Amino acid sequence: LDTSVLLTWLKDTYQADVIAYCADVGQQEELDGLEEKALKTGASKCIIGDLKDTFAKDYIFPMIQAGAIYEGQYLLGTSIARPCISEGMVRAAIENGADAIAHGATGKGNDQVRFELSAASLAPGIEIIAPWRQKRFRDQFPGRSEMIAYAAENKIPVQASIKKSYSMDRNLLHISFESGVLEDPWYDASGEADRDMYVLSVSPEEAPDKAEYVQLLFEKGNCIGIQVEGIAGILKQLGDVMALGPKGQGQADDYTLLSPYGVMRVLNLLGGRNGIGRIDMVENRFVGMKSRGVYETPGGSILLAGHRQMESLTMDREVMHLRDSLIPKYAQLVYNGFWFAPEREALQSLVTESQQYVSGEVRLKLYKGNIITAGRRSPNSLYNEAVATMEGGAEHAYNQDDATGFIRLNALRLKNQARRRESN
Repeated sequence: LDTSVLLTWLKDTYQADVIAYCADVGQQEELDGLEEKALKTGASKCIIGDLKDTFAKDYIFPMIQAGAIYEGQYLLGTSIARPCISEGMVRAAIENGADAIAHGATGKGNDQVRFELSAASLAPGIEIIAPWRQKRFRDQFPGRSEMIAYAAENKIPVQASIKKSYSMDRNLLHISFESGVLEDPWYDASGEADRDMYVLSVSPEEAPDKAEYVQLLFEKGNCIGIQVEGIAGILKQLGDVMALGPKGQGQADDYTLLSPYGVMRVLNLLGGRNGIGRIDMVENRFVGMKSRGVYETPGGSILLAGHRQMESLTMDREVMHLRDSLIPKYAQLVYNGFWFAPEREALQSLVTESQQYVSGEVRLKLYKGNIITAGRRSPNSLYNEAVATMEGGAEHAYNQDDATGFIRLNALRLKNQARRRESN
């Protein structure tokens, strides 16, 4: 809604030649008729950058390797798309000789920060126009109802309505809903009244009564293949997803090899039909306020869960604990818009190194909103059954007597603390 209104407003206010840019990061049908709409609304040109593969490979997958999740719930679907979009937008602006970039992000949200910090990193000399931070714009549009009325008056087609005034943002990783009725944190968005709001998933109650199994093939922390019943039909249904592999072959040990984009598309379908990935949360925005968001992240939820199980088998304990201690910081950097900052890139280097042995297979059971681990195996496994077994006969691998000294040494400082308390 904001961006649709923005184009006409910019043209009228600045008497400017406005080029519309849209990054295709997996919105699918939302792109239908977009070029025609942009030109009719007053754009001199409409550029749709196909960034789907880039988004999956260079943004989603590195973030999944980092195990990034914000405030324990949010899989950063909107946050991670913004630097990808910014990169494409800046490139288009430079190629077309534009001297400014305008965006429709509100002055209360995170996206204004994400877009502008990314632009500052990629093209420090380009001007940014943010209408929501201009008083004249806010006076004209004090609320969404005025924007909807303006769109109707100027024959600008938008999906929002007074009845359903929530805002939607969709990409390959997720779809988010906020504002409107959702601004009341007590409002139940999982009920019958909002069944039609959801796009990517059915509710757990509506999911099949039979569990569905899926196996994920990982190589150095990235999912490269999927094994699931009916995969040929799934690929046919998706249409734009092709199997990959050496010498044009798309199979390896019964796995269908897929690009990162293909992996996300297949997992979105599997997760969506099993009611997986719905999150309703109140989060802390970077600009200082709390906001309520409802998210659908079916494929990302499956991928994150599978990746974690693969790491549990193959990653060294201290490397895992070090990486895990950095997850909150990494997630915060993504959420706050610092994807191109040197500290995020430094963290990514550590993450990449930590993934060198994260290869193997994970089997998951999908059932009514749940992701249940059903097995994992790897040629790089650090799990040693001879050491871990509770059965006898493993003294050659692990001598339980050794634990006595280990415990005694670790207890030494605790005993000293206790004696000091007693003496006082």
